[in-house]
Amino acid sequence: MSPARNDHTLIYLQIAQMLEDGILRGIYPEETQVPSTNELARTLRINPATGAKGLNLLVEEGILYKRRGLGMFVAPGAEARIRAKRRAEFLEQYVKPLVAEARKLGLTTEELQAMLEAACRQEE
Repeated sequence: MSPARNDHTLIYLQIAQMLEDGILRGIYPEETQVPSTNELARTLRINPATGAKGLNLLVEEGILYKRRGLGMFVAPGAEARIRAKRRAEFLEQYVKPLVAEARKLGLTTEELQAMLEAACRQEE
């Protein structure tokens, strides 16, 4: 569990994404505790404030919640919220630009769909 240090994404955002990935993979099921600010700082060799910023971002999004004196825990429904957020991001970052480029190339919806299906088969 380590953010990619050569990535241009801010470290606290990488930490939030890393924890989201852990939730999606089942490492942190709902109602389980996630690493504390100090654990993140020690493990990742970062400033505790950076770790706290990543955790607090997930609290603001309803992915984590605080238990006073105990730490941060995965909120009920967190996995579904993460999937919905990432699907919306996927649409904006990948699908819409793909469709725009396909239109520039004169591809029909059917041709684009056939290309996507072929690419999916290659990945299986």
